[in-house]
Amino acid sequence: MSLNTILNTATSGMMAAQTGMRVVSDNIANVNTAGYVRKTISQSNLVSNGMGVGVNIDAIKRATDRFLQSASLNAASDAGRASALSSALDNAQELFGDPSAKTNFFSMLDDVFSAFSQAADEPSSSLLRAQALTKVEDFLGESSRVTAGLSSLGKDADTKISADVDRVNVLLKQIDELNADITRAKTTGVDATGSENIQSGLIDELSSLMNVQVSQRANGGVLIRSTEGMSLAGEGAAVIKYEQSPTANGFLTVTSANSGGQASPLYISSGEIKGLLELRNTELPALSDQLGEFVTRATEELNRASNANSSVPAPATMTGRDTGLDATTALTGFTGKTTIALTNSAGVIQRRIEVDFSAGSMTVDGVAGPAFTPANFLTQLNSALGADGQATFSNGALSLSANGGLGVAIADDPTNPSTKAGKGFSHFFGMNDIVRQNGYSPYETGMTTASPHGFTPGEEITLRLTDIEGGRIRDVKVTVPAGGTMQDMLNALNSRSDGAGQYGTFALDSKGALSFGSNSASPVTLSVVEDGTQRGAGGPSLSQLFGLGPSERSTRASGYTVDAAMNSNPARLPFAKLDLTAAAGTSALAVGDARGALALAKAGDSAVNFSSAGGVGAATSSVLRYGADFAGSIARKAAAAESKKDATASVKVEVDTQRQSHEGVNLDEELINLTTYQQAFNASARLIQATKDMYDVLVNII
Repeated sequence: MSLNTILNTATSGMMAAQTGMRVVSDNIANVNTAGYVRKTISQSNLVSNGMGVGVNIDAIKRATDRFLQSASLNAASDAGRASALSSALDNAQELFGDPSAKTNFFSMLDDVFSAFSQAADEPSSSLLRAQALTKVEDFLGESSRVTAGLSSLGKDADTKISADVDRVNVLLKQIDELNADITRAKTTGVDATGSENIQSGLIDELSSLMNVQVSQRANGGVLIRSTEGMSLAGEGAAVIKYEQSPTANGFLTVTSANSGGQASPLYISSGEIKGLLELRNTELPALSDQLGEFVTRATEELNRASNANSSVPAPATMTGRDTGLDATTALTGFTGKTTIALTNSAGVIQRRIEVDFSAGSMTVDGVAGPAFTPANFLTQLNSALGADGQATFSNGALSLSANGGLGVAIADDPTNPSTKAGKGFSHFFGMNDIVRQNGYSPYETGMTTASPHGFTPGEEITLRLTDIEGGRIRDVKVTVPAGGTMQDMLNALNSRSDGAGQYGTFALDSKGALSFGSNSASPVTLSVVEDGTQRGAGGPSLSQLFGLGPSERSTRASGYTVDAAMNSNPARLPFAKLDLTAAAGTSALAVGDARGALALAKAGDSAVNFSSAGGVGAATSSVLRYGADFAGSIARKAAAAESKKDATASVKVEVDTQRQSHEGVNLDEELINLTTYQQAFNASARLIQATKDMYDVLVNII
């Protein structure tokens, strides 16, 4: 071996050792730097004509493990999703209050029934009547507050999703730009680990927001793809957008750099954004929907009891609720018998009209009266009332009035009561409701497939169909058909070409409630993007009348108030029952009768048919029992989310610890490496010195 070869070999060794010491010094300097990954050098021996001629530094690399990195990213995504769900559900539970405390929301309904029970002991007490109404008002006010709180949580989720999506777009752009720096450095043989560390930190942050797939590019840098393989960064930065709607489910779209501006649905299965989407589209609307069902049935049972009874004296005017229907449709479908009585101030019946809906006939003061059909019922009823009263129907509401200081009382036949959609005549129209509403819940219209739908042909409703992962399948625009029956409307909604029939089926049940069921084993959910329909002039839209979509159903618990007339005059409370067996000339409404108050006190124990709401199937239960089960389910759901958050956080800590153990700087190890490189440097330097001495000897000889 020539002296030049020896000198070059020693020089390469010195340079390699110097590079090693520089790498070690950088590692030691960054021992406490968050996100720093330990660097190593890759070296190989130089060979010429089969003979070793030194050492070459191939690359300076980061000590990474792609399997640990992948596990860490997945754990971060799972933890982000669980944390978002847990935080919001915990806040939602706080809105209802501690289920074990006597001051929680559900205990307020117990207070309502207790107040009516106390009033039944002394039905003439104005104070006890007022207290009962106050308890009802408190319960309804609290239901409005909780509904507003859940709605606020949903809006907060919307805001957070938008902010997270903006951050994701910034991260994707930065990751993509760093690819160019890394590729340039690797191509020129420069240390690229600084840029790679920064890029790795950005990917870690990205994974906490949404789960992604990360792969290495052959020329340096990374390629970021969605779970479905769509390019997000590495081939140009994609742009993600949150498609937000005030009434329909929100979803994500992505426009890749090479898509020509065409947006595609983006599906993610984990990360903070996924958790927020679940909250916004599923969890919070489900809670609001079930709350609405609970409050609706509770008020319905109170109104059932109040409509079966009367105040003393009876009110001069009864005005029902807005049914959303025209008079003929509203009056069609009744069976059984009811009695409309006009009483004087002493409770003595002055005119008694017995209505037999099954036979289509009326009896006036025991004498056969006019026959009727749903179309001419009001005309015939006014004929039966004569000069003592009148009946009108306006804006979907029935009104009955008495003249000459008389009052109106309604009572069903005890053996063959009137009924439609599970309600008596007075209850269906809300003639003597304690609780009034500004909506149409529980959406049991009493309509059949033969009923006129009442909507104007050509009007449109846009429905959004969403898959189990929350991704939009498609938006469907349904046009009100020229055919005028509900069957025609169902056919339009269920059309496979122009409706939702490819994904699910709309059906009208025996009580006239419209529901949508998925056709496939994988559930398809429905929400309403826009509804331009209207039933009659100033009437409800299709989604309002039937409660279509989570937006309509999730706000209904905030639409209840105590009847203004009863609130201003507690004597209007229906604490007495009209005695249909009272002899002529005797009082049929007695002062001090507490049967109505007792019925109100026991309303919470009646068996009630609850509709499917918030992911909970239809059930038969008492209002109080349903409330207790609902309170327990909220607590269990919040506890389960908290447990999931703790579990995913523990997994993340464990995986990050393992990753840090592999990627982090170990001072003992680095000091050993420093000593090794220092000795190698000294050895190479001595070899150079020896070669120099040999050169000097040869020169002196010459």
